[in-house]
Amino acid sequence: MKEFIPVLKRTKLFAGVGEDDITAMLSCLGARLRTFKKGDYVLRQGEHLGDILVLAEGKLHIQRDDYWGNRSILGHIGIGEIFGEAYVAPESGTLLNDVVALEDSAVFFFDVKRVITTCSSACRFHTMVVQNLFFAISEKNRSLIQKLDYMSRRTTREKLLSYLSEEAKKQNSPYITIPYNRQQLADYLSVDRSAMSNELCKMRDEGLLEFEKNRFKLL
Repeated sequence: MKEFIPVLKRTKLFAGVGEDDITAMLSCLGARLRTFKKGDYVLRQGEHLGDILVLAEGKLHIQRDDYWGNRSILGHIGIGEIFGEAYVAPESGTLLNDVVALEDSAVFFFDVKRVITTCSSACRFHTMVVQNLFFAISEKNRSLIQKLDYMSRRTTREKLLSYLSEEAKKQNSPYITIPYNRQQLADYLSVDRSAMSNELCKMRDEGLLEFEKNRFKLL
């Protein structure tokens, strides 16, 4: 667990907290570290959750499959990101989505009751962690609102342009790398992969962008 302390220090949850203090807080926060192989389910639809999770190593996708096997990708989880917080309130109900490991991964599980309640030993930085959690949740809500904007666009082209434009702003460059391959991007935007690929080729021919695999240049 200690080998991931430098990773935790770079997360939004522990922003401003030193490595020694994080080490001391792990027991206070009820931290458990679990590892997952590529393709493993970290969380499954229908489960109850009482933990806030942080990805320490690897890559994860939040996804949902319907009865006929059609897949929608709701989001990508990178190292240091918090997830699961939407389901820890008493009335939240069970998980609506799966979280799957795209490669071998390690995940910290933090007991939400310990995170939001100051412990008897009065950890010096516990209040800061609670504040960081609030800000992180606020930021994730903004990301969800942004995705709703992508999904509200009527055509595949409009969805692509909206998503790529926002990524260019986020990465502050016309040269961007996205965390999805073609099928995953189609699943994320809820469009047909063939139609999306055709639209990308049209936009390339029209001089709007260039691309290679998951790398794009907006022109």
